[in-house]
Amino acid sequence: MLMISPKMASGMQEKQYTPSLLSFFIYNPTFGPREGEEEKKILFYHPSDVEKNEKIRNVGLCEAIVQFTRTFCPTKPAKSLHTQKNRQFFFEPEENFWMVMVVRNPMIEKPNKDGKPPTVEYQEEEMLDTVYGAVVRQCYSMYKHLWAGKLNPFFFASPVSVCVRVLSRWGFQYLQTLHLQSCDLLDVFGGISFFPLDKMTYLKIQSFVNRVEESLSLIKYTAFLYNDQLIWSGLEQDDMRILYKYLTTSLFPRHSEPELAGRDSPMRPEVAGNLLHYGRFLTGPANLKDPEAKFRFPKIFVSAEDGYEELHLIVYKVHSLLCFLIASVELTREFCEQLDSLVGPQLTLLASDICEQFTINRRISGPEKEPQFKFIYFNHMNLAEKSTIHMRKTASVCLTSVHPDLMKILGDINCDFARVDEDEEIIVKAMTDYWVVGKKSDQRELYVILNQKNANLIEVNEEVKRLCATQFNNIFFLD
Repeated sequence: MLMISPKMASGMQEKQYTPSLLSFFIYNPTFGPREGEEEKKILFYHPSDVEKNEKIRNVGLCEAIVQFTRTFCPTKPAKSLHTQKNRQFFFEPEENFWMVMVVRNPMIEKPNKDGKPPTVEYQEEEMLDTVYGAVVRQCYSMYKHLWAGKLNPFFFASPVSVCVRVLSRWGFQYLQTLHLQSCDLLDVFGGISFFPLDKMTYLKIQSFVNRVEESLSLIKYTAFLYNDQLIWSGLEQDDMRILYKYLTTSLFPRHSEPELAGRDSPMRPEVAGNLLHYGRFLTGPANLKDPEAKFRFPKIFVSAEDGYEELHLIVYKVHSLLCFLIASVELTREFCEQLDSLVGPQLTLLASDICEQFTINRRISGPEKEPQFKFIYFNHMNLAEKSTIHMRKTASVCLTSVHPDLMKILGDINCDFARVDEDEEIIVKAMTDYWVVGKKSDQRELYVILNQKNANLIEVNEEVKRLCATQFNNIFFLD
């Protein structure tokens, strides 16, 4: 991404370039052990139009770096390589299967007088290994849960050529959703934003789930989201974490449309019995009444006792409420019609209740005004995540309400927390007079940015205590 900023009164401009993906490849050194067979090692390479010898040379260099670093620590080979112009990230998700991502460092192009070529300054220290290392691990998780379950083709008794074809399709689709200029601390956490519900509404959802799973025996798991926030899930945490990432950054944006709740909805309701409902499928058939409708649902792989279980993902939407039903077999028109008539009317009523709860929550939080503090909270135990720094976070854009320098400080504090197991607190005074506070306590992390340039350490500490008392009154943070 290119950003242009005005430079002095002369009208000259400097160009700022954010991090960008140069290449991404997957290889297995055991697949081409002899000379002349080096290309067999490469299972996937992006961009695909790179000349064959250059691919072999780049993979060979990475292989040499990994082997060289193993001499110092056999159990912990290289995770990243820093150069002036780019940074390489290495990840071995399965034995002998390596993922490598090469990212161009952010840079500033400064114009020179007298027609000389512009001066390029690479900002290699602006990138954090923890952030982009997490992105590579996320790539593997997405492939494993949404495409194939494993990289190793022999796990499924398949030839290597099948693995290459699947990786090619995965790479073509998934790498388009990688927008590295938007990556930050939230990618390290990979958390889930939860929607707060009152007890009665929660019990209604629990009752609805029980009825659906009892009536439709093919349904194995169910989950609910409202406005990209998780309400309820029957999946394991790690499975839900990956599915949540896929839904909120890939599937939902593709189907986004302005919708109003309740009677003001512009969508045309369907009649099921005596009840109106506004439900529709986001995966599978676009229109149940279409005789040519296709009943193909995306496959997902969820954790099972003996590895991974292949299932089918049904996403059903009513207004801003989405219901995910995961079935174990191929689905037919009859099943989809039965699901639509059962789930649609009940989900429409639930959507009305949850929309009312959403309105109450907004009323309680008070009018929107610029607070003196902004924060990011993450709980490692239940993956709960909350941020008032991010105004909007999708795959293609990350709008934050603070300067990138402050986000870099948050990332540095997180790196310090990762080095030790003990609870601790870090307070930083930024060059811009902002205060940045990080607290780590009992598997929870809280990062606060305060706009109080004349405050001292004692006043900053008191302000953070007040924040914890108002926003996290039922969570214990050690002082």
